[in-house]
Amino acid sequence: MKKIKYILLTLGLIAGFGLAVIPNIAGAQSKDAISEACKDAGASESPLCKKSAVTGKVFVTNLVNSLLYVLGAVSVIVIIIAGIFYATSNGDAALITKAKNTLLYAVVGLLVAIMAYAIVSFVISRFA
Repeated sequence: MKKIKYILLTLGLIAGFGLAVIPNIAGAQSKDAISEACKDAGASESPLCKKSAVTGKVFVTNLVNSLLYVLGAVSVIVIIIAGIFYATSNGDAALITKAKNTLLYAVVGLLVAIMAYAIVSFVISRFA
């Protein structure tokens, strides 16, 4: 049973991360059609008309934001599971300890992730 639970959790994390990093395709026009429209309209200052390349800074920022999103969702699920363990412990000291430890580890993991996000943001803003 535990093996199935771990496999499902792993597949859910992979699927969640995969959905979080899929780029949002906003338009169906090709780059040539957009550049021609910008030349015709004379709107070279428009954000759509400016050439934009995905830089390392943007990629790392998007990656960290996606990972933080997935980690936040997982930690909320683990906190809910810990609450269920606590509520269904029926006064058993071992189950109460298990629930408290699960809750503690989920909160500590979330705090570590937030600190990592702050460090990465600081480094990117200073050096990139």
